[in-house]
Amino acid sequence: MNLKKYFVRALHRLQKGPGYTYKELLVWYCDNTNTHGPKRIIKEGPKKKLIWFFLTLLFASLVFWQWGILINTYLSYNVTSSLSIGFKTMKFPAVTVCNANPFKYSEVKHLLKELDRLIEAALERILQPAPRNSSENASPPLDLRLWHQIPLVLIDEHDKDNPVILDIFESNQTAGAGPASGSGSDNCTYRNFTSAAQAVTEWYILQSTSILSKVPLQERIRMGYQAEDMILACLYGAEPCNYKNFTQIYHPDHGNCYIFNWGMDEEALNSSNPGAEFGLKLILDISQQDYIPYLSSAAGARLMLHQQKSFPFLKDQGIYAMAGTETSIGVLVDELERMGYPYSDCTINGSDVPVKNLYSQYNTSYSIQACLRSCFQNHMTEICGCGHYMFPLPEGVNYCNNEDNPGWAYCYSSLRSSITHRQICIDSCKETCNDTQYKMTISMADWPSEASEDWIFHILSYERDMSTNVTLDRNGIIKLNIYFQEYNYRTISESAATTIVWLLSSLGGQFGFWMGGSVLCLIEFGEIIIDSLWITVINVISWCKGLKQKRAQARYPDAPPTVSELVEAHTNLGGAGGRPGCPDGGCMAVARGMPRHSTLCAAAVLHHGSDPRVGTQATFDF
Repeated sequence: MNLKKYFVRALHRLQKGPGYTYKELLVWYCDNTNTHGPKRIIKEGPKKKLIWFFLTLLFASLVFWQWGILINTYLSYNVTSSLSIGFKTMKFPAVTVCNANPFKYSEVKHLLKELDRLIEAALERILQPAPRNSSENASPPLDLRLWHQIPLVLIDEHDKDNPVILDIFESNQTAGAGPASGSGSDNCTYRNFTSAAQAVTEWYILQSTSILSKVPLQERIRMGYQAEDMILACLYGAEPCNYKNFTQIYHPDHGNCYIFNWGMDEEALNSSNPGAEFGLKLILDISQQDYIPYLSSAAGARLMLHQQKSFPFLKDQGIYAMAGTETSIGVLVDELERMGYPYSDCTINGSDVPVKNLYSQYNTSYSIQACLRSCFQNHMTEICGCGHYMFPLPEGVNYCNNEDNPGWAYCYSSLRSSITHRQICIDSCKETCNDTQYKMTISMADWPSEASEDWIFHILSYERDMSTNVTLDRNGIIKLNIYFQEYNYRTISESAATTIVWLLSSLGGQFGFWMGGSVLCLIEFGEIIIDSLWITVINVISWCKGLKQKRAQARYPDAPPTVSELVEAHTNLGGAGGRPGCPDGGCMAVARGMPRHSTLCAAAVLHHGSDPRVGTQATFDF
């Protein structure tokens, strides 16, 4: 009980205002608040009171509406981009150079021999639909197993309503030819090409991928172009360099690639001045005469500028340098700084990306290209049971080939054209929060000139082969100049469009404009809410107390007897006669029929003795 009284007294002390009713509290608030409008409601006449009540309600609604818009704008986390130009000593980008042809044809010819014979026969059938029996009888029979695994067909669309699909080797069933053993899939997908040149190149890439996937990595590296044969001359600024200053990696699309200033083993090189004299100069030999005829239709060097310790994705971001030319590349640097969560869904190092980065085996940094390719390869290993030759492999998985995985080409084509799987990878991968992009300005000129090509080719041939004979020609020589075009960099950074300071000032501005309020007015409003809560608690306690009393009265309608009434009842009953079982009627139980408010019972014992003054002794227990 003491605790309840103390609690109720504390509530009374905390409650402010003239009284303990909601009406009195509201009147007290309107009379004492600093907000414009409520005072006029209680002080004006009936008509003006109604007008001021309507205006106050209207402007309060406008304030809350504007507040909702401002809070929603703040929670949208929009950003603004700013561009700034800085000047400092910049790191020279990593430069990756590759040959457009991944392997020397002289090294892989024995692996592609049957495939080359098959594609030559197919081209002959395409160009001359009528077979020539004399040539067919003279040549050894074709092994059509590769053909049946991934056939190349012609579509006759002379009748566009009823196109006819023609198998090129449908009538050529020579000895040893037949359906591929365990073709593995009855599914078939068609990829249409408007030109036979595109179809043949795509078909040859699929078939060669199946063949080369079974070749060990070290053997593939040996069959590619070596650094000492490809890099003839190197100069960085005023310092000479050679092929030993390049890091070799194996790229599935382009074979052996060589990276200058990758920053893996040594510190990245800095550039102190802009201009071609302070950049990187290279002379390359691509040996165009040793290209694979059906695999590489473009001749030249594939190169890319990228950040240190990042993997080069030349197929997407690389450029070509044409043979017989001097290509000058002026570089401008753009640094991108994105804001992280919640302003954008970017990542710092890829640790929060759910996709396992398969390119981490190269010890390279995270990039969205690496994530997308890793995601595709993971899906392919799960669905097709093998990995594509162009991407790194997860542990415990082998590359796809026609013998072990006969239906891989159909599975790969279906997966590559699936919008669902592509969207899953796009949603899973994130952009990097900080990135550096290199904008290139490219110019070309014939090199060497006709007047100087003799002595240049003689010197370069002697330096590479120690021979006085000319072993180089214009079709294989490329000169590159890579340099900073300007000695500055641009920084494109994001900043929050709405901050907490902006939100508070905007909320206060709307509140002050529509209702002439301030932060103190909000505190007053909070005070009346607290007081309303206290009144509610006090009313609830009072209601519970009254309910308890009503229940007690309903259970015991008569008031409990007093002590004097019990004594009088005992005295009256004692003189009326003894109770059976008591000697001489000298004891009486008076608790029968008495209410048990306090478990009250009374007993009277009459003691008989020599002293008559000792009369009646009554004992009461409560």
